[in-house]
Amino acid sequence: KSWILAVALGVAGTEAFSFQAAGVLSSSLLSKTGSISSLRPAAGFSPKLGPQRSLGLRGGFRTMAMASPSLSTIKTEKLTPQSAEKLLISTVDVFIFDCDGVIWKGDSLIPGIPAILDKLRAAGKRIFFVTNNSTKSRKGYKAKFDELGLSVKPEEIFSSSFAAAAYFEQTKFKETGKKVYIIGERGIQDELDLVGVPWIGGEADKDKKIELKSGFALDHDHDVGAVVVGFDRHINYYKIQYAQLCINENKGCEFIATNLDAVTHLTDAQEWAGNGSMAGAIKGCTGRDPT
Repeated sequence: KSWILAVALGVAGTEAFSFQAAGVLSSSLLSKTGSISSLRPAAGFSPKLGPQRSLGLRGGFRTMAMASPSLSTIKTEKLTPQSAEKLLISTVDVFIFDCDGVIWKGDSLIPGIPAILDKLRAAGKRIFFVTNNSTKSRKGYKAKFDELGLSVKPEEIFSSSFAAAAYFEQTKFKETGKKVYIIGERGIQDELDLVGVPWIGGEADKDKKIELKSGFALDHDHDVGAVVVGFDRHINYYKIQYAQLCINENKGCEFIATNLDAVTHLTDAQEWAGNGSMAGAIKGCTGRDPT
């Protein structure tokens, strides 16, 4: 088995090439790199390692299997920055990076990232970038990488907007003849267009308002079969009401959230309320947990 290192929280000590918060997964996670199915965990994966094979990194220590695949004898060895770098390069084949707060904060590239990516590519490592931020499509994120001076291929990018579109494609939603109502921004719209799933809402509803007066009722489309909630800087009461009508009144209507992050990194100055606040508003008026 080869190894994958998932860098989830950040990079610590770029000169030493040491990583803060990493998880080790089996290479079968990326057996099909062109689809979302590539991100499914390998069921029941248990590494069978011979003598002196590294099992992973925990708090700056290297854990070793000394005798047999049963891992009956374990030795823990203190790592230096130099030995940590050597260990990562020699034992990890695929690196998966989060984007917000790891590659960039807002529109600012985190120092040291270009050197790290160049070193990994020079060593022949495979690199992928994942993000819960649904405001951009894969094409949109490719443009952002380009603007920051990072050479990244579109097929190396996995965004939650792409994941939402892949879900609808895999569940054959288009064959139902239904539509998707979007709370979110352009990323979800663009990805749904690519798979031919009809949608309404999104950026078109960002300036819509409701005048609450006697006898007023908001009409909604009874052909909406799913509401997808992604990060939306223009969320408003109209969108919330429209979503709750679709979910509560349209039989079988799904409620899908691209993520439930409490906060997100929109600028390099502070954390901002994340998509959990948008999805939470819809959960609050429907009593439904999102998929």
